[in-house]
Order: sequence, then structure tokens, then C-alpha cells
Amino acid sequence: IITVLIVIVAPAFTNRKSADDLTSAAYTISGVLEQARAHAMGNNTYVWAGFYEEDSSGPSTSPGTAGIGRIVISVVASRDGSAIYDPNNLAAIDPTRLMQLGKLTKIDNIHLATFPDGSGTGSTFDTRPAVTYATARIGDTTPPSASLTPFQYPVGNPAPLAQYTFVKAIQFSPTGEARIDNTNYTLKTAAEIGLRPTHGTVVDNANPNVVAIQFSAISGDTKIYRR
Repeated sequence: IITVLIVIVAPAFTNRKSADDLTSAAYTISGVLEQARAHAMGNNTYVWAGFYEEDSSGPSTSPGTAGIGRIVISVVASRDGSAIYDPNNLAAIDPTRLMQLGKLTKIDNIHLATFPDGSGTGSTFDTRPAVTYATARIGDTTPPSASLTPFQYPVGNPAPLAQYTFVKAIQFSPTGEARIDNTNYTLKTAAEIGLRPTHGTVVDNANPNVVAIQFSAISGDTKIYRR
């Protein structure tokens, strides 16, 4: 009887833990975005929040090893308050003109994922607002979220060797506008970061627990949609 109960109950506990991990990750990321926007507005400067997914089978390496299972988030700000890059000649952001805001945030057992649009008819994951522009996503599809103005970690002067290069990023302006850092920088009604659970370096595509974190371009407000 005990063996039968273990077989029945164990998967439920596994899914619950996965759901809890996913929820925790979503709120952590939402908090990072809100803090980044607050810093941009409070200090009249530009701020970037970058996302990198690395191989979670071992400790972080330098340079980083791209892979699955651990999300690394870095937040940096312009030292002089300007956007730094030339919009007519996009290139990597000069690390000597950036300052690091806090430590790296690392979240294990999570994968950046790209999901089909919601129907836009409600407030659940499946009925969430549609992201009408392909470039307004951060997930496992690159492009659309490959930045032409990537930034590195660490930053400083003189420029240190890069451990991570963030080609998936969100830019916050001094007025709080949020843009996915990609090819056109146009404001979007809704932009999205997708999350799916992993078991180590294996994406759990069978797990029904998934999350979409959406934020608006103008207000920067974030909302978490879970299935």
C-alpha cells in the first residue's frame, strides 16, 4: 500500500515544487525589472536589464557557457545619463561608460522560453494579451530578441574581460519607458519574458506549469501570467 501511495503522490509533489520554483523565479524577475525602472527614473538615466541562460550542469564559468537551466540577470546603468550608443550606428555598449547595479541574479532550474500568443480575451496564461510584435519577446528564440547593442559583465574602466555578453535585454529610459533591446527600439503595447521549468539541463516540456511575464512599454508595469 505504501509503495502504491508513493508512486501516486510523488509526481504531484514534483509538480508542486516545480510550480513553486517557477513562481519564485517569476517574482524575482518581476522585482528586478521594477527596481531597474525605478533606478532609471529616480536617477534620470538609462538602465539595461540583461538575460543570459547558461549550462547548469556545473558552476558558472568565465567566459560563460551558454546552455540550459540557469538564468543569469545583470542590471547596468549609464554613468552619464545618456543612452551611450549611436542609434544610427548600433554597436556593443562601451563597458567603461556603464556602472553595475547590484550583484548578478542567478536562478536555477528555469529556462527562457518563447510561447504562442494568448487570445487577449482574459487574464489567464492562455487568454493573456497578445504580443503583436515578434521582436517584443525574450525567450529561447534568437532572433527576435538578439540585441544590436549588447552589454557585458563585468563593466568598468579599464574595460575588463567579459564573462557574459547580454544579447537579450530590456532598456529603461529616464522617463520609465521599457523597450526590448533589439533592432528597432519601438515602443510595444505588451512585451513578454517566457519561463519554463527544467530538470538540470533538460527542459520539462511536459510540465503544464509555465509563466509569461508581461510589461507595458509606457508604464513599465509587470504582470505575471501562470498556467
